[in-house]
Amino acid sequence: MKTIIGNNFLLNTKTAQKLYHTFAEKQPIIDYHCHLDPKQIAEDHRFSDIGEVMLAGDHYKWRAMRSFGIDERFVTGNAAWREKFRAFAETIPYCIGNPLYHWTHLELTRYFGIDEPLTPESADRIFDRCTELLNTDGYSARGLMERSNVKVVCTTDDPADSLEYHKQIKESGFSVKVLPAFRPDKVVNIHKDTFLPYVEKTGVKDYADLKAWLSSRLDFFHENGCRLSDHGLDFIPYGDGDAAQVFEAVLNGKTPTREETEIYMTDLLRFFGKEYSKRGWCMQIHVGALRNNNTEMFRKLGPDTGFDSIADGGLAAPLARLMDALEQENALPKTILYSLNPNDLYTLGTLMGCFQSAEAKSKIQLGSGWWFNDQKDGMEAQLKALGNLGVLGAFVGMLTDSRSFLSYPRHEYFRRILCNLLGEWVEQGLYPNDVETLGKIVSGICYGNAERYFGF
Repeated sequence: MKTIIGNNFLLNTKTAQKLYHTFAEKQPIIDYHCHLDPKQIAEDHRFSDIGEVMLAGDHYKWRAMRSFGIDERFVTGNAAWREKFRAFAETIPYCIGNPLYHWTHLELTRYFGIDEPLTPESADRIFDRCTELLNTDGYSARGLMERSNVKVVCTTDDPADSLEYHKQIKESGFSVKVLPAFRPDKVVNIHKDTFLPYVEKTGVKDYADLKAWLSSRLDFFHENGCRLSDHGLDFIPYGDGDAAQVFEAVLNGKTPTREETEIYMTDLLRFFGKEYSKRGWCMQIHVGALRNNNTEMFRKLGPDTGFDSIADGGLAAPLARLMDALEQENALPKTILYSLNPNDLYTLGTLMGCFQSAEAKSKIQLGSGWWFNDQKDGMEAQLKALGNLGVLGAFVGMLTDSRSFLSYPRHEYFRRILCNLLGEWVEQGLYPNDVETLGKIVSGICYGNAERYFGF
């Protein structure tokens, strides 16, 4: 039996097929937000087998395996990769409706030419064939990126990072531009246990010293090609008060109140916004995740292992005040707003319209379907919300948000869903069958808008 990944997979109309195959299929990829390890790219890591490259670090797959009752030894434990792959192959046939089913078979088809479903019966055969290919030229970390027609990748990097691997990659002449993205969460989240140890490592003595250190790190990142920041926030803060006083109190051992936390976070985010604006950077804000819900598993495995969920806190008023405060200082940078909660799409979609300017087409962007929303329904909901509330044709498109070198077919997945949605609108008489304009819209969302917006 063959897989469902045919030439017109997800393309349900003639218009959708034409848009995809003519304008989307061969577009390069700008993956402006991911969690790839730059060390693996610098060293051109070679993977031992398909189990390692497909399952290591992928908490989407881990959650599904746990939901199917797979023992943790075969998820994140010490079982051999072949055993883990067999366990995944037991799970995946039952993942009907889950994007993992589509992603997995896109990965197997696009990289390894496997045109049969992954099942317990096919698992060993597929494992052996894929592992054989992984031991040939073109299947290393860099080879997989080049095979995917990737032009730019932005990793996620702490302000204190030396960026040594980014420098090595650049000096090596690698065809893909691998750039850092500035992620200062550990210094923003003053209410977390990670804050004090982090600040102590920086060696700063007071709040002014901290800002000076951060400014120097921003300069360093900029010199190394960084053009984006990223903030993963548990909530959107907004508070007025003396942030320096709060910082000093916490350094002296005080646990900050919620009010003090918001005072500090607000002041620092405003500082960052002004610094980003000055450098022409884009600021990404990710909000709406409720993290590390399973205390026992957090203690065993740490963060980012599949125990996060969607939060339901309010964000409209504090985010509006934060953006307005920066706008009043003429310092609101290009900004992409993401919420893990799909109920926030219209909140963000209407708020962004309050702060657009001629500085850039859709200067404030509604971020793509993120994390639990990067599936067909979630992507369509984001595209429809943006179409209803903004200018869909100026959207900067999809990203992987992934730790996997096999994740680039998620761009194909998005592009097919995009073209299918536009094709449906055309055939329903909601937009003219103007192929020239439609082609510009599709190619822009797939690649050109991001290239222009970020200015890499």
